[in-house]
Amino acid sequence: MTPTAPAGVPHPRRPLRHGPLHHGPLPRRPRPADRDEVRRWYEDELGWPTLPGPSVRLAVGVRFDVLDVPEEAGRAALERLRGHGREFPVAAGGGRLRLLVAAGSAEEVPGLLEWLEWDGVPLDLTASGAGASMEAPHVVAAGAGGAAGGSSPEEWGGGSQGAAVWLRPPEPGREVEASLPTLSAMATRRALGDREGPPDLVRLVNTVATQVHRVRLRQVCAAAAVDNQPLAFS
Repeated sequence: MTPTAPAGVPHPRRPLRHGPLHHGPLPRRPRPADRDEVRRWYEDELGWPTLPGPSVRLAVGVRFDVLDVPEEAGRAALERLRGHGREFPVAAGGGRLRLLVAAGSAEEVPGLLEWLEWDGVPLDLTASGAGASMEAPHVVAAGAGGAAGGSSPEEWGGGSQGAAVWLRPPEPGREVEASLPTLSAMATRRALGDREGPPDLVRLVNTVATQVHRVRLRQVCAAAAVDNQPLAFS
């Protein structure tokens, strides 16, 4: 016997079959103009070349090189470097920090690590120079430099550029290089003062390497404690 609905109660409506079932609002697709605005800001305001493609990537080795380190080690290094030279741009994303250094510095890093007696020690530290690229980060800190057309990186939100953000955003203008760590920073800081000149690349590399090594040792200790095995440091 087929049940019947009480009088006055409408029968349930059949589901629509015009397309696949979708729960919730449709995902927001970034507008091409958003990417164009990001690209213009980097190229026009900072003078940094970008690479062609569907996402905005910055060319490395032209205006700056990059030191790529684990975020925990990078943040610890930045804290220890506080007060030693001007603050320089730093990007974060994917559990990593990308520290911007003077163009050409990537070629110096292997020699510096050897001179500082870090050669032979496993370090999760990568120096990228000419021919490399990095994702163009968002700016999330309020008040960090707007673009000339009235649109600033803070207004880009979290749309088309993925997870990378500026932890220390670059200031608009074409003088960013003056703040980047370099081998010649010691002489500059003597003339301008310890806080006014760019950071010393040697101090930066040594501090970062130290913190990267400490993070690795803590991870080894934690793993050994879990496995209840004797430690073996290389």
